[in-house]
Amino acid sequence: MTTKSILNSLTSKGVISDQQADIIASFESQKAFSIHWELRSILYLGILLFTSGAGILIYENIDSIGHQVIIAIIALITGGCFYYTYKNSLPYSHGPVENPNKLVDYVLLLGCSTFLGLEGYLQYQYNLFGSRYGLAVIIPTIIFFLCAYRFDHRGALSMAITGLASWLGLTIAPLSVLSDNDFSDGKLIIPAIALGSVLTAVGWISEEQNVKKHFAFTYMLMGGNLAAIAAQIGLFTHAPKILYFAIGIGLCYFFIRRARHAQSLLFLLMGTVYGYCIITYTIFENLGADAAFGLGIFYFFFSSLGVIYFLLNFKKFLGIKSRESKNEKGI
Repeated sequence: MTTKSILNSLTSKGVISDQQADIIASFESQKAFSIHWELRSILYLGILLFTSGAGILIYENIDSIGHQVIIAIIALITGGCFYYTYKNSLPYSHGPVENPNKLVDYVLLLGCSTFLGLEGYLQYQYNLFGSRYGLAVIIPTIIFFLCAYRFDHRGALSMAITGLASWLGLTIAPLSVLSDNDFSDGKLIIPAIALGSVLTAVGWISEEQNVKKHFAFTYMLMGGNLAAIAAQIGLFTHAPKILYFAIGIGLCYFFIRRARHAQSLLFLLMGTVYGYCIITYTIFENLGADAAFGLGIFYFFFSSLGVIYFLLNFKKFLGIKSRESKNEKGI
């Protein structure tokens, strides 16, 4: 329904007067329209298209341009991005830094991307790092961590965390943790749990110590998913199962506690879904076939009811007051 039709309906029912309807209509027609997210999307897409187009241009004209010229161009772009970011950034602060120059964020992101391209080009063409691939990964990781904290950039932080995971041979992106990591190799499970737990702990400490506490969500989301999934796979496929069970349940308990503290539905879902999978597997793994079949009918029936109850009442669990209860208390 349009604003005009809604106002006509309210005036016809006597909810508001014609004068009030005119004031509301005037306000709606004159208020500013935010294009914040549209501009952000266009800028991010522009960075992606620029880096992709530059890569294609270089690939198709590599013979005529020359390697030294290409390296010099990429280095100039990278240096220019970092210089612009430094000159137009605000001083460091433990809290969020609201820079009025929003272009700085995107220039820094472009500089980080071209730095990766420069390093990759040098390695491919001149074998700069030799077989020391870990060194090639850890250098940009350290730089991105420094940029994230110095310039208060969560995009650079995500790139840094991803680089740290790659240094250990892991993929940490939430949508790729399970598909791109070879957890059939037991050697990856412990490093994944360790890295995920450390990242989660760093997020918690940063929040408790009020040092870039707005970074805590990124740390906990990426680290928590990695550690919880690795703990579950360890429980399913490796011994000692009691160790992986304890780690997984401990992480679930932590995220449920954090969900209540931050009133975060995402953390609550992480804690409950991972916890449900771990507990369900443990119960049926330790039952015989007949007992598992008999219990399974009732277990999944009542757990389904529990899921419905959870979806209907998650706001109460998180301590989020409904609009009705606020109105009753005069809030």
